[in-house]
Amino acid sequence: MARAIWLAGLLALALSACAETRSAHTNGNGNGANPPDALDRVLSRTFTVPAFKLESGQVLPELTLAYETYGRLAPDGRNAILVTHGFTSNHHAAGKYAVTDQTVGWWDGLIGPGKAIDTDRYFVVSSNMLGSSYGSTAPATTNPKTGKPYGPDFPDITLRDIITAQKVLLEGLGVQHLVAVAGPSFGGYQTFQWAVTYPTFMSGVVPVVSAPRGSGGGAAVKAMTDRFATDPNWNGGWHYDRGGIFPTMLKLRIETLERYGQNEVLARTIADPDQRAARLRQLAEGWARQFDPNSMVALRKAAVKFDAERDFPRIRAKVLYVLSRTDKLFPPSIAPDVMDKLARAKVDAKYFEIDTELGHSASGPEWAKWGPTLKGFIAGLEQ
Repeated sequence: MARAIWLAGLLALALSACAETRSAHTNGNGNGANPPDALDRVLSRTFTVPAFKLESGQVLPELTLAYETYGRLAPDGRNAILVTHGFTSNHHAAGKYAVTDQTVGWWDGLIGPGKAIDTDRYFVVSSNMLGSSYGSTAPATTNPKTGKPYGPDFPDITLRDIITAQKVLLEGLGVQHLVAVAGPSFGGYQTFQWAVTYPTFMSGVVPVVSAPRGSGGGAAVKAMTDRFATDPNWNGGWHYDRGGIFPTMLKLRIETLERYGQNEVLARTIADPDQRAARLRQLAEGWARQFDPNSMVALRKAAVKFDAERDFPRIRAKVLYVLSRTDKLFPPSIAPDVMDKLARAKVDAKYFEIDTELGHSASGPEWAKWGPTLKGFIAGLEQ
């Protein structure tokens, strides 16, 4: 069991193909009446509504979000928890797609009966992001005006667009109020954005290995597109008819997994360095064949413009801010400034640091180190 949990954060990205084989679709008139999935046979669903207006004023002719649910919605629609995912991750946060699967969702140690996010008590919704490559409306989606993928013509989106789309989904499922919003990395961005955009819709927020504002600006986006442009198949983003840019995406993914601390995660179960490198490459290959580089560009553009910090005075929810001691992306050194700004905004906020060697990847495999704190925080929201 422990081995499966440790590997969950690595393997979840490769599972979307499985999700596509077991999927269901609902429209905007859904009422949350779907029976709860058993966590040994989770179902990936999609939700679709027409004419979704973006913050820019542009209108998507259709909005689809992929999502999973665990637990059952209460009759009053007020026992829900929204889980949000990382930059290039997906919405498979808990359980398995089939009893025989060897891998589980990336927060499986935290979500389930009796766990920190207790599915015997809460209706958990794990939403894929607008712009992601795992079943939601994104650059690879067919543009109805051209009959081809949106590609680089996909309209610019913001963190506010991403969480507004999630709110439409939640309302379609019959959710009236959230107990909490929680998520790691880019999911933490979404969590902070929820807190300032819909301040009374949730009781608490749990941003994990994240920050309340993005960084890098236009230079970060340019660096990404410049790297993609080194691949002969990039074609200004119109790579779809050229077989994609797999070699470039593979190299990028291996680098990312190493930076996120996945070598350290694998070292717990694979002692041999060569076998570990082979396993890391295997995991990277599954992702590199599925994730659209144009989705990376769209989501990076949203990230660099993200700034919830300026709106901290709007927050009404309680905050549990969680960082990893060895995270290189969001190091604990940023915590004092964030906590000070929350305090000056009169936000009820607590900080917890995961004592770990697993860096940015810690929140899933190290669930036992911070799960009790999360469970206590959620319990306190109902008092």
